[in-house]
Amino acid sequence: MGFIKKFFANTRKPQGFLGKLMVGGMNKGHAKCADWGMEHIGSLTPAAILDCGCGGGRNIKALLEKFPDAVGWGLDYSEISVEKTREVNKATIERGRCNVVQGDVSALPFDENSFNLVTAFETVYFWPDIENCFRQVFRVLRPGGLFLIVNESDGTDAMGEKWEKMIDGMKLYKGEELIGHLKNAGFADVDMNCKADKHWLAVCGRRP
Repeated sequence: MGFIKKFFANTRKPQGFLGKLMVGGMNKGHAKCADWGMEHIGSLTPAAILDCGCGGGRNIKALLEKFPDAVGWGLDYSEISVEKTREVNKATIERGRCNVVQGDVSALPFDENSFNLVTAFETVYFWPDIENCFRQVFRVLRPGGLFLIVNESDGTDAMGEKWEKMIDGMKLYKGEELIGHLKNAGFADVDMNCKADKHWLAVCGRRP
């Protein structure tokens, strides 16, 4: 495997030295898209937030700044990502407002009805059996809770297709595909927003 391909393979599960470089880059590189996606949370004021695939920890930090009365959890199956998220959120962890765990979205280690808001930034590309993962998210959401998916690729852009070919295990989704999977998992009030000039995609669904 060439160096470039090996480096970007860490997008899926950051590991080792290259993984540490990757998670640091994620925090800066995806920030604008993530902030745009958070605009679609709407009027919800969550008390408990879960960020699945928390990567470098920047987004759970931003969410806790946006919702100062909330408690947040970050979850990632990469040890490197968990370490970075804990580092970035050290102050809020010490204040008891943030928790970070290593785990898999296909078997979320949380009780039913645990969160008002679950987010997934730049991560569903790598979720195996995506409808099972969506059912896990549905399970841990409280009734009326929101699931927000934010992707930098809407599945129609040439750059996204390039990354899909380069990174093993990556699958791009069009908005309509994500909507279908969410409905099959039980979500209602499913909505999609696109930033056409950037090919950014935000898809939301609620647990009835």
